[in-house]
Amino acid sequence: MPFPSSPRTRYGPRRRTLLAVGPTALALAGCTAGGEGPDVPEDGPSAAERRARARAARDSEELAERYAAVIAARPGLAERLRPLREAAVRHAQAFGGGPGRQPSRSPSSPSASASAATVPGDDKETLAALASAERELADRRAKALLDVPGELARLLASVAAAGAAHVYLLTEGGA
Repeated sequence: MPFPSSPRTRYGPRRRTLLAVGPTALALAGCTAGGEGPDVPEDGPSAAERRARARAARDSEELAERYAAVIAARPGLAERLRPLREAAVRHAQAFGGGPGRQPSRSPSSPSASASAATVPGDDKETLAALASAERELADRRAKALLDVPGELARLLASVAAAGAAHVYLLTEGGA
């Protein structure tokens, strides 16, 4: 007795469907052949984008300075905080803060020592204050995502996520 032939089971869309839907999908996605529209910047980033980058770099620089002050005031926390400070410096650089703009103070510099007087009472309060600063900055960056173009939005999202991880490390993640 011969076996009946089974029809081929087709998975996914058929070729005819793809050919019919493809151009429509491209049009809806906003794909164009050229970059000649009112929304396309011709000379690089807009003034608003440059301001957003400068603000983000400045925020990261200030956070790195805060870490430096805590490290100077609380040497027992230095091993735990040094990687977080280094991350804040890298974030400032990613946003366009350069060697002239990034915090170049070492934890033992006079400026860092002078600002060490503003460090809260004990280690627990100090870590809580740093976590609060990280959380506030991460929240502000998450809100700023809506107002900036793609690449900067991705960078802000990434740095905001890193800030949220820092909050965890400062509150629950550390020993």
